[in-house]
Amino acid sequence: MRFRILLLTFVFCWIQPATGSEPVQKVKVIEPFISIHTGPGKGYPIFHDLPRGNWISVLKQQTSWFKVKTDKGQEGWVHRRELIKTVTPDGEKFVLPGYTQDDFFKRNWEVGTQWGSAEGADVFNVYGAYALNPVISTEFSLSQMIGSLSVSTLIDIKLLAQPFPEWRVSPFFSLGTGTIKTRTRSSLVRQKDQEDNTSHVGVGVRIYLSRSFFMRAEYKDYVIFSSSNDNEEISIWTVGVGSFF
Repeated sequence: MRFRILLLTFVFCWIQPATGSEPVQKVKVIEPFISIHTGPGKGYPIFHDLPRGNWISVLKQQTSWFKVKTDKGQEGWVHRRELIKTVTPDGEKFVLPGYTQDDFFKRNWEVGTQWGSAEGADVFNVYGAYALNPVISTEFSLSQMIGSLSVSTLIDIKLLAQPFPEWRVSPFFSLGTGTIKTRTRSSLVRQKDQEDNTSHVGVGVRIYLSRSFFMRAEYKDYVIFSSSNDNEEISIWTVGVGSFF
């Protein structure tokens, strides 16, 4: 439990830079009005419709929402599509800060961390990937599965296919192989290490959060090729965060 708390704290601190302050930019409303919400989401109520001709300062970005401040000192949040209705002091269309899908395609390397469950055992995972092209990438991962009776270390090498890389919520599929080494924890059972080969198929989804960060959820079905010719199947699901560079 303590490890989970530390991990979540680390993840929270890691994501924060993606929602930090941008340089202040002042823009003018040129459409009839733009709607300002009390928070960064559709679920937050609209507290003000700012009419044409008014100026606002863009303070910072959080995913597709931007914190703004009016000339009267009112602060709130507007969606990207609302800021399209503004121009700069020079009369030019306001170029929105943030990311495009090209930012992802230009970055070959990806790293991340995930946590989840495997047949009742806790799973902690770190991985690194290299994109061969926008659709296909190779990935290496190291996982530790901690159960009540044993601890297993799982090493994977896999190919990952992301057929729709331009989607913000983007599914992917994986096929891989590796090894698993298991060590017995219980004092009632004779200590014995066991190492076997594995193969797996998987499916998952990426959700892009910012220019560099994304969430990733994944489900994998493994076959463990036991030396006793009694193959075993296990399922692992994980969720976590990653970054491009």
